[in-house]
Amino acid sequence: MSPEQLFSLVNLLALLGWLLLAALPRQRWPAEVVCGWALPALLASLYLAILAMTWSGHPGGFSSLHEVARLFEDPWLLLAGWVHYLAFDLFVGGWIVRDARARGIRHLFVLPSLVLTFLFGPAGWLSYLALRAGLRGHVSTGGSA
Repeated sequence: MSPEQLFSLVNLLALLGWLLLAALPRQRWPAEVVCGWALPALLASLYLAILAMTWSGHPGGFSSLHEVARLFEDPWLLLAGWVHYLAFDLFVGGWIVRDARARGIRHLFVLPSLVLTFLFGPAGWLSYLALRAGLRGHVSTGGSA
């Protein structure tokens, strides 16, 4: 399988996870199982496999931006970096849904943060923290619909 084909496959898997988080807020399994550990663990395993197959003797490193850019010149290592983002962002999305449910934050309020996390990772997480702080004391514990 080529890096491009694997890229398409992991994007599809991650998108499925995000759709489950967005569309099934009352179901626990998408946030707790699928996005809480199963898909992130699958993506993390793929990340490790790609690194194990491609890392040895590769030019580049982490001590400068130029060295990081050299790592990402290799399509396999670029894919590994992308899979890294997919795994962590999806894990954070699952956490957001679980945390919002536990705090009684309506899912409709959480959706913009999920979209931002899907698209821009840390910006979505920060938007959720801001939402959570803004709603502190104003949230019922009666559900997450």
